[in-house]
Amino acid sequence: VQLQASGGGLVQAGGSLRLSCAASGLPFARYAMGWFRQAPGKEREFVARISSSGGSAYYGGSALGRFTISRDNAKNMVYLQMNSLKPEDTAVYYCNARRGSRVSWGQGTQVTVSS
Repeated sequence: VQLQASGGGLVQAGGSLRLSCAASGLPFARYAMGWFRQAPGKEREFVARISSSGGSAYYGGSALGRFTISRDNAKNMVYLQMNSLKPEDTAVYYCNARRGSRVSWGQGTQVTVSS
């Protein structure tokens, strides 16, 4: 299983970024997909997840109302649209794939929000 996250970068507060995660080596449409983040010195935090069909999405408190998770099962891609970014959103963002007890993680992509 390979999960390749991209789209991070440096953005000013109030700006937007769209993260992408390309998945390979798994039956993508059977896996729920998620985004987590980890800031320096902090534990990894749940951001959002989306069901295998894309019909249901769930968000952590920090993401609710500002971030949107989506997926394209035809392209084996999951996305995280992040709007109204705040300096506290600065972190390494990771995507993961989950099916039952099977969980795979990708490498992260750095998001830095300047004030």
